[in-house]
Amino acid sequence: MDSMSGNNYVELGGIIAEAPEFSHYSREKSFYTFPIEVARLSGAVDRVNVTVPESLLPTAAALSGKTAALSGEIRSYNNKSGTGSRLLISVFARELKEGNEAKNHVLLRGTVCKAPNYRRTPMGREICDVMLAVNRPYGRSDYLPCIMWGQNAQAAAFWRVGQRIALNGRLQSRKYIKTERGESVEKTAFEVSVFDCVEI
Repeated sequence: MDSMSGNNYVELGGIIAEAPEFSHYSREKSFYTFPIEVARLSGAVDRVNVTVPESLLPTAAALSGKTAALSGEIRSYNNKSGTGSRLLISVFARELKEGNEAKNHVLLRGTVCKAPNYRRTPMGREICDVMLAVNRPYGRSDYLPCIMWGQNAQAAAFWRVGQRIALNGRLQSRKYIKTERGESVEKTAFEVSVFDCVEI
């Protein structure tokens, strides 16, 4: 784990797809947000929202439309507006610089906070959804959806609420259709696709 954050670390390399925009003001500091597009080996692209403090804004603005490398933490927020997803996932960037390659690497340590959901796809592929509570400093936690496959899914199916887990994987975006007021609306969900995981 990176020494910066023993529980939550993410590295992304991709293209800053839009110019940064003001997000919010907190503790006498301004924060800005922009999407970064990270290519997978398959050719698919994950579009992830990134938040940066004002100190990184000049770098983010200069790299708009270009390849950037960043590191930080995955954050979750409850959306209390009543519109859109209830759980908002983004990356809080602590370092940002010019980059030259696609990268998507996540390291997490946390606690299973909801009973795992194990299932099989129509093609017989094993999947298990796990909600991980990852502690931040000062008593706060981020609630991060994780998805396991194959043998990892088999192991995760037996985890109980309160089990401590360490994992590595990648942060991915996934489109889905939700019916709202009788209309089909396209939504985007974010989750950590897990490569390896161990009980701790």
